[in-house]
Amino acid sequence: MTSIPATLLWCLAAGTAAAVVMIFFLVRGRQRSQALRRHLATAEARASAAERGHTEIAAQLRSTEAEIRHLAEARLPDLATSLAHPHVSVRGLNDPRFTGTDVDQALTAAMDQLSQAVIKERTRVDEAAQAAMRGATTTIQALLYRLQTLLQEMQHRYDDQAVAQDLLQADFLNEQALRRVQTTGVVCGAWPGLTRDDSHLADLVVGAMSRLRGYERVQVSNLLRDPVGVVARAVEPVAVALTELLANALHHSHHELPVAVTLQQGNRGASVIVDDYGIGMHADEIEHAMRLLGSGERVLLTELGDPPRSGFAAVGQLVRQYGFTVHVESSPYGGVRAVVYIPGDPLLTLMDEDTQPMSVMAPLPPQMMRAHSTPLAPPQAAPLTAPAAGATPAPAAEHLSARAPEVPMERTPTRTPDRAPEAEPTRTPELQASRTPDSMPARTPEHEPASAPESATDPTTGLPRRRRRRPTAEPEPALPRTEPVAERSPEESANRWAALQRGTLSGRAEADHRIPRLEGNDRA
Repeated sequence: MTSIPATLLWCLAAGTAAAVVMIFFLVRGRQRSQALRRHLATAEARASAAERGHTEIAAQLRSTEAEIRHLAEARLPDLATSLAHPHVSVRGLNDPRFTGTDVDQALTAAMDQLSQAVIKERTRVDEAAQAAMRGATTTIQALLYRLQTLLQEMQHRYDDQAVAQDLLQADFLNEQALRRVQTTGVVCGAWPGLTRDDSHLADLVVGAMSRLRGYERVQVSNLLRDPVGVVARAVEPVAVALTELLANALHHSHHELPVAVTLQQGNRGASVIVDDYGIGMHADEIEHAMRLLGSGERVLLTELGDPPRSGFAAVGQLVRQYGFTVHVESSPYGGVRAVVYIPGDPLLTLMDEDTQPMSVMAPLPPQMMRAHSTPLAPPQAAPLTAPAAGATPAPAAEHLSARAPEVPMERTPTRTPDRAPEAEPTRTPELQASRTPDSMPARTPEHEPASAPESATDPTTGLPRRRRRRPTAEPEPALPRTEPVAERSPEESANRWAALQRGTLSGRAEADHRIPRLEGNDRA
């Protein structure tokens, strides 16, 4: 047996050990290579994710920038417009993916802050504008009242018929300007400017008619059971509200169509119903009118249109201040129906016809027209309240013995155009006055003149021609036009206007006896 040399064995052992070591390092190198490949793959995945995240962030940034541009270019202008015009809608987010996110909340907060700032600034500017308007209207109103008083003094001073006619026309135009200025002042929060005594509700309706063009188209039906009157503090506000409602009815209906006014009395108050046959109002217009009439919100001048339509706004101001209500709806006649409800407590009272009768221009209720020549006992003045449960309200008594003889048809408010100038005697001679007949003096016995006014007949028409009563005392000298006209006392003014009314009634009554009536010529 051949023996292996030791050197060879050592070589084989060394080679085996070297192979094992190489195998070990080879395996370890492969493991490290696999680890490096895995790490490289992870790094590549992370880099890819970072790139995708960067792309998404860039896209989100671009979307946010686009959303901010949409806010500045579209949403904020829509918001500013909607604050002035509620029917304008505000556009939403440009990208719906932002709904409910922090971006949406931040943009909404910015819009809310801008809305509050715009509303605050608009309110401040509107308050300043209203304050300026109040100051201007108050001054102009005072000047127009002085002009009205001067025109009335001139009507008493000059006896020429042509001059009197021109003065009446000038006074009527002055009344139109006074009504517009008064309405504007009321919208701006000003006081109506007049203080009156307790007045008949029928007198207020006729007084409201006399402030308007086309008053001859208004047909009044007085269905009041009692001599209902309005308390002093609410007389002028109710008259202004009725004037604006009648002005709307006359303006939005044909000039040949009538406007029906009905006075009705309930258990707890009285109502004035105004019906026209005009173009009517749409549902949204009625809703807007009711918001102006019944809402407690502050009305801005910019909300009234251009030019401003201040009628309903002025009525709404008076409704909120004095406690009566106004309702507007479609009329069964195709136009608009406006109902003014005046509660009996605390705005109504029962008038004493013996001490303060109605104006001759006011329409009589049916029971008084049937028994206008029969004197009745005067009623006791008391607030008009609802009767107790189960109780029957007793009719109020009327007293007409203090009046001059009247013709029932002359008490109706409908006037023909050729007699329109004579329909203006319902003006008070005081400094602050207008044509409401509540200022007409009561014709009591102490106001009787010493002699009846003269009357003559016009030879061309055969109708009576009114002449002014000649004064029994020494007439006061006329003042120069450069000096202010002296103010008369209420008693002297009452005597003069009572004499004028009695002269008119006397002349008309004499004409009815002397001139036969023509068929179809009676006024309804």
